[in-house]
Formats: sequence, C-alpha cells, structure tokens
Amino acid sequence: MPRVRKGAARRQANKRVLKSVSGHHGSAGRLLRLAKEGAVRAEVNARIGRKLKKRDFRSLWIVRLNAACKQRGLRYSQFIDGCKKANIILNRKMLSEIAIADPAGFDAITEQVKAAL
Repeated sequence: MPRVRKGAARRQANKRVLKSVSGHHGSAGRLLRLAKEGAVRAEVNARIGRKLKKRDFRSLWIVRLNAACKQRGLRYSQFIDGCKKANIILNRKMLSEIAIADPAGFDAITEQVKAAL
C-alpha cells in the first residue's frame, strides 16, 4: 500500500483549532500546541461557567427577594417558609420578577404568607 500523508485533513484540523482560539492572547492564539491546550482549557472553563451561571442567578433572585421582604417586615427565610405553608408554588425567579415588576401583587403574596405563618 502506498504511504498516505494526511496533508489537507491535517491542515483543516489545525485551522479549526486555531480558529477556535482566535481571541486568545499571545502565542496561545497562534502556535498550534499552545492553541490545542488553550482550546481544551476553554471548553473545560465553559462547562464550569455554565454551572456557575445557574448558581449566580439563584443567589441574585434570593438577594432581590430578601430586599423586597425586608421592606414588608419579613425575613427571606420566613417568607420561603410561609410560601411553603401557604402552598404558593412559585419559584424564586418568578417571585423576584413579581417583586420588581408588580409590587402590589407581591404585597398580596406577602399577606398570604403572613397569614400562613
């Protein structure tokens, strides 16, 4: 069998790697070996970042709810406990959106929570 050198396929693969790291600083965006390492690290960090984003948003919603509850004379933990006792099955994202966009509606929810406590 003849010897096969994968010239075009290798060039395409190398260009694909270099294109994926085109924004990296210095040699990591130009040299193939460093680019491959950078691409792997970027994919790992992207996966970690997708997990962290969920955590960050949940903490943001909790901070917003805590601020809205304190204005109405409740603590966040009391509010969540009262929501469970009052069978209010809205999640923290929806509750924080209501607190921002519809304060009167959030007041009504707070009254139900206080009654359940």
